[in-house]
Amino acid sequence: MADINSLELAYLGDTLYDLYVRERLVRRGGHVKTLHRKAVSRVCAAAQSRALTRLEPLLTPDEADVVRRARNAHQTPPKNADPADYHRATSLEALLGWLYLTGQRDRLHVLLDAALGDDPDLAL
Repeated sequence: MADINSLELAYLGDTLYDLYVRERLVRRGGHVKTLHRKAVSRVCAAAQSRALTRLEPLLTPDEADVVRRARNAHQTPPKNADPADYHRATSLEALLGWLYLTGQRDRLHVLLDAALGDDPDLAL
């Protein structure tokens, strides 16, 4: 894992988070246009930053280290995103990518459930 940097982990984690949100929305059902709007509102930087806040008390020292390294990675947030939210969202995504690539799928699902569990639109 040493050869994969934080932003590469975040690139993968972004897809994992998006897929998880969309899967849960589809299981609840609805029109695709509505599902899309709900997904977009949950995968934006601000929403991911809030999700990380819910997860931080649950993180192991290794997981917290992945989050810290990703938060400190050099990146340029888009103009429409709050820089702090963007860095925290990248941290969450990197954590998800790291868990996936290290084969910790059960832990990945536990943290994704904790990140999104209180959202009534995403309840299973």
